[in-house]
Amino acid sequence: MLIDSHCHLDYFSEEEVEAVVARAREAGIARMVTIGTRAAQAAQVKALTERFPEVWGTVGVHPHNAGEAEGMPTVEALVALADHPRIIGIGEAGLDYFYDSAPRPAQQEGFRRHIRVARITGLPLCIHARQADADILAILREEAESGGGFPFLLHCFSSGAELARGALALGGYLSFSGILTFPKSPEIRAVAAEAPADRILVETDSPYLAPVPLRGKRCEPAYVTHTARVLAATRGISEAEVEALTSDNFFRLFRKAA
Repeated sequence: MLIDSHCHLDYFSEEEVEAVVARAREAGIARMVTIGTRAAQAAQVKALTERFPEVWGTVGVHPHNAGEAEGMPTVEALVALADHPRIIGIGEAGLDYFYDSAPRPAQQEGFRRHIRVARITGLPLCIHARQADADILAILREEAESGGGFPFLLHCFSSGAELARGALALGGYLSFSGILTFPKSPEIRAVAAEAPADRILVETDSPYLAPVPLRGKRCEPAYVTHTARVLAATRGISEAEVEALTSDNFFRLFRKAA
């Protein structure tokens, strides 16, 4: 089986999501994780996990939303949001210096709060990193040194090899999206080829980043099969091996789902 470790099912309409989940099921996608991006959205994420037995969820505040008027929830409030049987992770949180939709100090404080929530709950943190490699790695190291380790995943990995190596050294995991299949992503494929076999996952980040050969279409969880196929070719192993190892890795990281 394959697991789409990161998607946004709440971005699809009520009618669409039924068909999206059905197509994923038909494609052999056994599980999907729909991701939190705002505290106010947590109820919608939880409703999706209760509606579809294949779906788990996370709760958190995306760095784009870190500076919004509603404010970043406290650590205690985020811990409370995660108290649900189908919520298996925290985030996505992190830093995005490409769009800079929120002030960088607000993004950094939000990132640190989510790390503390991951440490308290034991749930893995799904990290968004875009053009912020140095600060992402610095904060990961500072928080690990000051408060102890915590489980985390660099989702939709599209950063440099230095961040990958640093994150892996801290016990982190890497998840690869449709970006892995893009012709102009040799650096990402190099990271995917070199990463330890027990630290890699696959995802879609749907409805974004449809993989080759579906570029230009709205992405959905069924398309993770294309990313898995390229990951297999990149590592020189079979697609069946990729299915097995990424599923095993998923359950090792997302222990609440096991």
